[in-house]
Amino acid sequence: MSPREMYQQRRTTPAEAMRHVRDGDFIVVPTGVGEPPTLLTALSEQRMDFRDVKVGQILALRKYGYIDQATVDHVRHVAYFFGGATREGGQAGWVDFIPNYFSEIPDQIERGLMPADVVFSMASPMDDQGFFALSLGADYTMAAVAKARAVVLEVNPHVPFAYGNCRVHVSKVAALVESEEPVLEVGLPKIGVVQEAIGKYVADMIDDGSTLQIGYGGIPDAVVMQLAHKRDLGIHTEMIGDGILSLVESGAVTNRRKNYLPGKMIATFALGSGKLYRYMDRNPALEMHPVNYTNDPALAGMNDNLVAINATLQIDLLGQCGSESLGSAPFSGTGGQSDFVRAANRSKGGKAFIVLPSTAKGDTISRIVPVLSPGTHVTTSKNDVNYVVTEYGVAQLRGKSAKQRARELIGIAHPAFREELAAQAARIKLL
Repeated sequence: MSPREMYQQRRTTPAEAMRHVRDGDFIVVPTGVGEPPTLLTALSEQRMDFRDVKVGQILALRKYGYIDQATVDHVRHVAYFFGGATREGGQAGWVDFIPNYFSEIPDQIERGLMPADVVFSMASPMDDQGFFALSLGADYTMAAVAKARAVVLEVNPHVPFAYGNCRVHVSKVAALVESEEPVLEVGLPKIGVVQEAIGKYVADMIDDGSTLQIGYGGIPDAVVMQLAHKRDLGIHTEMIGDGILSLVESGAVTNRRKNYLPGKMIATFALGSGKLYRYMDRNPALEMHPVNYTNDPALAGMNDNLVAINATLQIDLLGQCGSESLGSAPFSGTGGQSDFVRAANRSKGGKAFIVLPSTAKGDTISRIVPVLSPGTHVTTSKNDVNYVVTEYGVAQLRGKSAKQRARELIGIAHPAFREELAAQAARIKLL
């Protein structure tokens, strides 16, 4: 049977595609815009017909009907990382959570530690050889495709056909549905004066020829805005977004000086505009790979001069970062922060930056604290953190004693809190 004949045989309606889901199944969905809206809408509409079905995903972007406290016995969301659509449910306890390092999710799926009975994913149109590209989220989805009983794809002409290990052959697919709505676009975060100041400190420490990993958020994008004058930057990251695209367009990113995978940008998921998705289509300069390839600290750390830029919510005077919860209330997840901090530490000439505004709630709360708030989920350990940057400067921690770290961090805290932080540090014997 030819690929085109197999395609027609598997083509079906969204409602019919739900027949591949059984009670008790765990459905794996890609990160962010890789989530298939037509399939998840059909699942939502039929959720009362199922029992104990779970949907696992990093960063759900849309609150589909199944994300509903009243029907969790039928279909329940399980977050690998909370986003706006799932945070409220996570904090209330009816959206479940699996702690993880992003880089290790594929291995946990392969070993059966994290289930994967069915895959729902967006996909590009099929090529002549019968392959679809899961270009918007190769992440852990490729591992789930290899493990799942049923792979159900939502084929959309606006999904780019990317290069890299992100392709699935039609013979591995149980059902196909078609949609033509534009892929969800996610704009750049707002950047204020504080973010711009932090971005300048970081940008000034990035040398020409560095390879970048850039997380999502106002501060990482403020760094990007101030790198257009740099030369021969490379990209080895988890997320490709419009900020990185702007550096390509400015000529700052060439990937020429990368010693690991030279000439190639490497990422595992996309989050941006239609312009970005069009740029990704059949572009030999970009490859989308599973996250155990992009985020593995040993592999990413093979890039010399790897710069990792990630944000945190709170940091204590030893350097422990609470990047994913507000006290015990979950906010996001570990994601790839720890992966790339460790990768940059392994890299020859690498630099790992943790960035945060010095205060919150209108300068009434210091984000630099003597000890983390009770219940805080520690994301990046004191042993891994190196550069910490606020709008008041840069603290370099690796190799420093506990007392030296406390002094460094107090020095970049908001001036209104420095005296109090010093007194509290003395009480807990850090000063």
